[in-house]
Amino acid sequence: MSDPVVDPKVMDEIVSLCKRRGFIFPSSDIYGGLASAWDYGPLGSELKNRVQRFWWREMTQIHENIVGLDASIMMHPRVWEASGHVENFDDLLVEDTVTNERFRFDHLTQEQQESMTSPAGNPLSAPRKFNLMFKTNLGPVEDTASTIFLRPETAQGIYVNFKNVVQTTRVKVPFGIAQVGKAFRNEIVTKNFIFRTCEFEQMEMQYFVHPSEDEKWFDYWREQRMAYYEKLGIRMDRLRWQEHGPDELAHYAKAAYDIEYLFPFGWSELEGVHNRTDFDLSRHSEFSGKDLTYLDDEKKERFLPYIVETSAGLTRSVLMVLADAYEKEQVGENDVRTVLHFHPAVAPITIGVFPLVKKDGLADLAREIERDLREDFSTFYDQGGAIGRRYRRQDEIGTPFCITVDYDTKEDQTVTLRFRDSMEQVRVPVSEIATRIREEIKSYKRTSDS
Repeated sequence: MSDPVVDPKVMDEIVSLCKRRGFIFPSSDIYGGLASAWDYGPLGSELKNRVQRFWWREMTQIHENIVGLDASIMMHPRVWEASGHVENFDDLLVEDTVTNERFRFDHLTQEQQESMTSPAGNPLSAPRKFNLMFKTNLGPVEDTASTIFLRPETAQGIYVNFKNVVQTTRVKVPFGIAQVGKAFRNEIVTKNFIFRTCEFEQMEMQYFVHPSEDEKWFDYWREQRMAYYEKLGIRMDRLRWQEHGPDELAHYAKAAYDIEYLFPFGWSELEGVHNRTDFDLSRHSEFSGKDLTYLDDEKKERFLPYIVETSAGLTRSVLMVLADAYEKEQVGENDVRTVLHFHPAVAPITIGVFPLVKKDGLADLAREIERDLREDFSTFYDQGGAIGRRYRRQDEIGTPFCITVDYDTKEDQTVTLRFRDSMEQVRVPVSEIATRIREEIKSYKRTSDS
């Protein structure tokens, strides 16, 4: 089966929509922006928070043996020596000797690497190592003793807290620790909007297992993580597995797969599932001098657990959700609507509420309904312009349901409920709106295959 057709121009359209509608702005925009930095606006921050909550529920709430953690961004420098980041966390940097444009050497084609020429055909400088960690200083005096790093990943905060979690909770192997947090990488090349940036957020879960069961749990979490995206309403033909070959495996990995998504700019990594063996706990035990083995009271066995890691980028997930939801849909012969087919559980606004007209008490009645629904849903009230224009504005920001209060509402206490994807409209009693919306969210299936 061939891949779905992608159009690189769609990426520009998504970036434009994000700024125009308040999803994502260039950072420090009034000063001309800052490369690789983005601010999430009113709709974007809500979308990001909802994607995070959707992931958090899937990874903690529905699993009795997975707990949460929120570790500090700044950690002891020895953490990064133990993890291998000081020694191994670098890329090869090359520079076009004519234009001074910089490239990651491994992102060049084999022909460009062998000929040492840039994509423009110019000679390249000799490759040199470039460590991706941001350095800073802790305390009032800047010297080597005060140098620390902004964490380049969130996983190490979980590993160094392994013993704390075991001692303060009732978890038993196998169990997981989940975390969402900021990470920082001084990338040589940032590109594709929020896909690759120097400041980003990760959603990670580290699952601690008996060494004899690592392959079983590795397969289990591969299955679970792909099923998660189907729950999120992502089109499955735009997802695929990519196995790391022997020469691609990280220094800590026994096996690794990436879940890739077909973005408008092509297939790219969305999430990794890795079998990290006991590398992390053994290294931190060695460097800290602390015993990080786990004691199984029932079997009277002590061992270093193996770790199965699921690591997804929150910011990349937001871009995936935007790209997957985006559609320009032909409506009739002469009309095209822009619509975001968000799953209702992550849509920034769940319900738009409109009076058909502002007069005759309809606005007051619509306001009252919106206030009641606001307790349980994210709502938006709009009374400006023709009702069709109001629907289209909500379609463009992905609002799955719209309610219109009209003259019949005053007579029979029913409203028009409109569905974003199908544009179908039905009459629903005011007293049943909340129940109907909950049912629709629970059973949601995207109807558009575009």
